[in-house]
Amino acid sequence: MARSASLLFLVFLLSSPLYFVSVLCQSSLSRLFIDCGSTSNIPTPDGLGWISDIYIDVGRNHNLTLPNLHPVLSTLRSFPIRSDLDSPLKFCYVLPTNPGGRYLVRTTYFYGGFDNGSAPPVFDQIVDGTFWTTVNTTADYAAGMASYYEGVFLAAGKKNMRVCVAANTYTTSDPFISALEMILLDDSVYNGTDFGKYAMGLIARSSFGSAGSIIRYPDDRFDRYWQPFSDSTHAKSSTHNITTADFWNLPPAVVFNTAMVADQGKPLVLLWPPNSLPDAIYYIALYFADTSSLQSTRTFNVFVNNYSFYSNLTVSSSGLVVFSNQWNLSGQTMVTLTPGSPGTPLISAGEVFGLFLIGNLTVTRDVIAMEQIRENIISPPPGWSGDPCMPQDYSWVGVTCSYGLQIRVVSLNLSSMGLNGSISLYISNLTALTNVSLANNNFTGHIPNLSRLRNLEKLHLQDNQFTGTITLPFANLAKLQELYIENNNLTGEIPPSLFRDGLDFRYLPGNNFSSVPPPPNM
Repeated sequence: MARSASLLFLVFLLSSPLYFVSVLCQSSLSRLFIDCGSTSNIPTPDGLGWISDIYIDVGRNHNLTLPNLHPVLSTLRSFPIRSDLDSPLKFCYVLPTNPGGRYLVRTTYFYGGFDNGSAPPVFDQIVDGTFWTTVNTTADYAAGMASYYEGVFLAAGKKNMRVCVAANTYTTSDPFISALEMILLDDSVYNGTDFGKYAMGLIARSSFGSAGSIIRYPDDRFDRYWQPFSDSTHAKSSTHNITTADFWNLPPAVVFNTAMVADQGKPLVLLWPPNSLPDAIYYIALYFADTSSLQSTRTFNVFVNNYSFYSNLTVSSSGLVVFSNQWNLSGQTMVTLTPGSPGTPLISAGEVFGLFLIGNLTVTRDVIAMEQIRENIISPPPGWSGDPCMPQDYSWVGVTCSYGLQIRVVSLNLSSMGLNGSISLYISNLTALTNVSLANNNFTGHIPNLSRLRNLEKLHLQDNQFTGTITLPFANLAKLQELYIENNNLTGEIPPSLFRDGLDFRYLPGNNFSSVPPPPNM
């Protein structure tokens, strides 16, 4: 779900001191703040700041010229969509990570009419092989606001994380992105979630009783945004300092300086989060502290949609958090605090995340092979970034995969794409391949040894500029049924084994073979 922020807020947000942020930007595995579309770093008062857009090699940079717009929002990167392709395209940032690290990922979008349109495009977000959410900034942009999305993802055994924007069936103009942040969290933060199975998408993070600015760094060491949530009747404030080092989620101490407090003897009812939610499983964390005095305590009950969330909760000046790592919500959510004895109910802060299953990933050796194949093509097909097969609706153009216990590349159909380059030796690592068609392109160089592709049934290499011999490339391909190599610049002898029964072998016209054995049985 998108969170919005006024442009005035973002001007304050992005021009405030960023010493902590900027220093950690230099350690790319801890924290990255990327100004998308920018070709230079943005200085801040301490001489450090957001970094230029160096973690992606596709798309177009744009500069917005709206008045009073902070530099981070004044640039963006867009990505061209293609209506002539059967599958939608994704465009991915490849960000370095600590394997096994838990990362907060935040994307920011401000349209600014970069494409001379009247409304922002609607498109998708993907992290690695997982569909994250649909990006729809239309309402925020109409209200003069930017939008941000925040999630928490595990870099499971990987040295990088791919954060992607992607066109979908209702995308009518180019997807874009204004800023991308990735922050390494401590192991204790949100540790009630099984990140081997789930990722988290922020729904709401609120500081109850606060009517001021959004709370973030330096109060929150992870630069999480705590939105004010208050009314004129129940808001209370104090200056009592709480130590939060023992709180698993490490909330900023300042969120305990305000609270929503019930009237004496009455329940406190909050419609929070304020938006209606789809029927799903959510993570809920609620924070409490009785800061009326150092010795005071109060006991009350907590209900979520009339179901008991915690009974006889005793809150003291030390503060505490109660959470559920899997709680079903649907529609409007109501949080109710009913009085116990002594004292009246109160609440200081809260977080709600949607939980969604993480997608599987393509087998690592297939990913590496496909990346090497891409590197050997001068201008790769559009959308060749991120995981080649996942999410399933966003596999690479011309790539077909199998989705069993392992996700494997089983077919490459790159025919008639106007491609230039050579075939990487790594293609032989795609051992699940059954079909390869590179026909009618401008590939050059030798055909690599394909003898490891023992499941290969069809190999179409005709109408290119391949050179060299074919003595080794096609050995041991017992399942091969079609081999088309005509109209190349191949030389040497043709192995007699290529004239076997059951193989449709085409080698003329073109080529310059020195010896062509007669077909068997002649």
